[in-house]
Amino acid sequence: MEAVRREAVRLEDVWVAYSGSGRPAIRDISLVFLRGEFTLITGPNGAGKTTLIETCLGLLKPLKGRVLLLGIDTRSRKIIKARRECSYVPQDFMKPPYESYTARHVIELGLALEKLGGSREVEKRIEWVSRLLGIEDLLDKPIGILSGGQQQKIYLARALARKPEVLFLDEPFSSLDKESREHLASVLRKYVDEKKASAIIVSHDTGPVAELVDCMVVMEEGRVVRVERR
Repeated sequence: MEAVRREAVRLEDVWVAYSGSGRPAIRDISLVFLRGEFTLITGPNGAGKTTLIETCLGLLKPLKGRVLLLGIDTRSRKIIKARRECSYVPQDFMKPPYESYTARHVIELGLALEKLGGSREVEKRIEWVSRLLGIEDLLDKPIGILSGGQQQKIYLARALARKPEVLFLDEPFSSLDKESREHLASVLRKYVDEKKASAIIVSHDTGPVAELVDCMVVMEEGRVVRVERR
């Protein structure tokens, strides 16, 4: 039982295909992501990286094999309970210029289902994550007028504000400059260490995190070709 409690995600001989496709998007994947571990999934475009994390979340169901998220089978109705302990920031996050929500509202919406004990607790959580990511000056600006990198920071803040057990990020460095990439990588490392949580990120750019992660998963053509643990 102790080994099971340490697992954030388990995949057993998993194959996934998109509707109408005759070719699996990912295949023959058996992996375990541990709690308290910082993991990087990397590989070329089309390798199946995004498919893999969406399968871990139960957003995609396997044709073959089994996926357990925090010990719950992703085919089970109980998967909703496990997902509430996770945060996911997809690669496609940009909002149009006419979007009226402020950055603060975007983060608040991410906390809507959390039991935080009132508006003061919500505000404390926003203050904490804003300091963590250095976005205090963006909070009261409309999300739509922010640059791509600024919007990315806001959605990362929303994900972290929930203090998830498992954090999934798809290309979190894509719109950030070098300094911001390095800062985010250190924030993620600190979050994993302090909260004993798991961070599972997809990135073709290994530079910001290569020396900070506990595990690197390399994918090619829908398969895992290498796993390196430290």
